[in-house]
Amino acid sequence: MDVSLYVYDLSKGLARMYSLALTGTQMDAIYHTSIVLNGVEYYFGQGIQTAVPGSTHHGQPLEIVKLGTTELPHEVIEEYLGSLATIYTPESYDLFLHNCNNFTQDLSMFLVGKSIPEHIINLPRTFLETPFGQMMKPQIEMALKGVTQGTGVAPGPSATARPAPPAPQPVAHPGAGTVRIVRDRSQLESELSAASHSFAVVFFTSATCPPCKAVYPIYDQLAAEVDERGTLIKIDVGVARDVGMKYAVSSTPTFMTFLKGKQLERWSGATPAKLSDNVRMLLEMAYPAHPHRQLELPSLQREITNLVMYKKVPPLDKLLQKLPVSFKEARGVTEVIKFIQQRYSTTVPADIKVPDLHTFATTLKTTYPTLPVDSHFAVVDLVRLLLLDPRISGYFAEEAQHTTLLTLLAPTDLPSCPYNLRIVALQLACNLFSTPLYPEQLTSSSSPLRKTCLGLATNSLLDSHASLRVVAASFAYNLAAYNHNARFNGRPDPLSEEDQVELTASLLEAVAREDQSVEALHGLLYALGLIVYEAPMDGALIDLCRAMGVTEDISAKMKIEAVQKEPLLKEIGGELFGKGLVTEG
Repeated sequence: MDVSLYVYDLSKGLARMYSLALTGTQMDAIYHTSIVLNGVEYYFGQGIQTAVPGSTHHGQPLEIVKLGTTELPHEVIEEYLGSLATIYTPESYDLFLHNCNNFTQDLSMFLVGKSIPEHIINLPRTFLETPFGQMMKPQIEMALKGVTQGTGVAPGPSATARPAPPAPQPVAHPGAGTVRIVRDRSQLESELSAASHSFAVVFFTSATCPPCKAVYPIYDQLAAEVDERGTLIKIDVGVARDVGMKYAVSSTPTFMTFLKGKQLERWSGATPAKLSDNVRMLLEMAYPAHPHRQLELPSLQREITNLVMYKKVPPLDKLLQKLPVSFKEARGVTEVIKFIQQRYSTTVPADIKVPDLHTFATTLKTTYPTLPVDSHFAVVDLVRLLLLDPRISGYFAEEAQHTTLLTLLAPTDLPSCPYNLRIVALQLACNLFSTPLYPEQLTSSSSPLRKTCLGLATNSLLDSHASLRVVAASFAYNLAAYNHNARFNGRPDPLSEEDQVELTASLLEAVAREDQSVEALHGLLYALGLIVYEAPMDGALIDLCRAMGVTEDISAKMKIEAVQKEPLLKEIGGELFGKGLVTEG
């Protein structure tokens, strides 16, 4: 996809005419910029807004700059924009410090790894460095507020402007959450066959049936409610006459329900309440409540929103002293160090220009393996801090950049890896959950990043250092929480059963051994509970828990003074594993 920068002049030519006389500095324009991608113009004003290119209230662009092309998937771009939305809010807009040009700079760096023109980025600083600029700043902010931010609703007052399109959404699985329109008998048989492991509802309708049309909106709502768990079908018997004859449909609307491939019920008439009740009853019959839902497990019977992040900033001077001079002076590194120093000494991090990440990533991959081993942890800690910024974590989440993180993390799985490097590598792995762009990669069976991070965590769960066990348990908790949230909301498990078994086996062994650290035991039990909660009762995960005697191991912890006060011992041990659900199945 081509990426373009649209450049507008908010002053409508006045800056070029009067700036030199008023400020002593020639300024060609007061710039407003936006990014155009895939037929949509993205800009920052009342939050992140979209419009048809060139249709906003800013009029026609002064200049269109071709920035390059991006190969990023659409869903990755949308997720990144979602992360920027937490920074670029309507309330955070500042004409001089946090404006549209900061937004386009961040988006441009993410999409093509290229900065927008320097003279645009530097214009506010250039203006404020003049005495006139300092004096007139409040008045200019007030005068241009409406021009810069607009209404946040429509693209502008232009008579030819079209309504701004909605932000593109990820494409759903074909048919998921929608009514399937069937036109003949073979298509119906195919749909029923595909639904033979769940349920299906068939709605026989006709073009001349007013009561049918009254039910259409309700049927659509039920399809969205059911989503992928069932199939709602609509057939016009005036078109699919062979279907009407096979099922002897003499009036419309007529409904038929199927459960696990067998016909269950049939009725006629437009009765919305009956239709809704029958569909929801089918849903319960096809997906009976898991026995874990009957237990008192307040820590597990909810979506997990609080993940563990390692945001503590070390003394930067001491950290930088541990970096070799050759690395600090390498291409792209000086700019990154300056960014980190500014990023963690200001309360408005988004105002700081993102450094050239492409050059920094290239330098990391080429020089990191050659650096002294005792300096590796300082480099990894530097990257850990960088990833706390969603603009930067979004960049490194690109497929092409996986090799950069693998360069840092892969050696940490070796037995010879120093303790301080292993712990900061695990902290970095935990921070990958600070953006929605990484968890899918950390759970994908084809991702080398998943294999590396999972191996590092499982090996560290049994380390002799309690602090390392705590961080390993934190990563396991984050991973288990991501899997738990998908399962809790009726979606397929992101983690494969093989990975779940591997992680659970390490957690069970770590729980059995832990007799020193309450903090480590808390993380281990929480991660274990999240990954086991609502797992299939006849699956490999529950069988593993039975075989390893989890109930006995947790009961034994209640007798160890150093850890017996951990409250999850009662909830996870007493409820989840202590009421026959694991030992008796």
